[in-house]
Amino acid sequence: MHQIKRTGVKRFYFATKYSMQGIKAAWQEEPAFRYEVCATVVMLPAAFWLAQSGIQLALLLACCFLVLAFEIVNSAIEAVVDRWGPEYHELAGRAKDMGSAAVFMMLNMTWVVWAGVAWDNGYLDFVKALF
Repeated sequence: MHQIKRTGVKRFYFATKYSMQGIKAAWQEEPAFRYEVCATVVMLPAAFWLAQSGIQLALLLACCFLVLAFEIVNSAIEAVVDRWGPEYHELAGRAKDMGSAAVFMMLNMTWVVWAGVAWDNGYLDFVKALF
């Protein structure tokens, strides 16, 4: 059966509804997502305190939201792999490991960006004295 694609406001409504369902599922089913949301709640006000320009603020906030996005994508990969079957398969393990690695890389990018902004704004001057 061919389904007619929604357009306009209806499409936006349903896309938003499905996105909220995905966020709710991530919150309910994924402890790592809950931890990262809690970290984001702390980091958002810290970003406004640390940033001295709009671009710095955008970078700090983007890192926070990208970590959450990567965690959701990783969880989606894991859900699809787990749905396929419970037996171990090398490709399934690789897919899960790569999803996890993507989150790890994003977490590393986050601390690098935050440290770079702190450095530029003089909050890490004591490190300069060490070198």
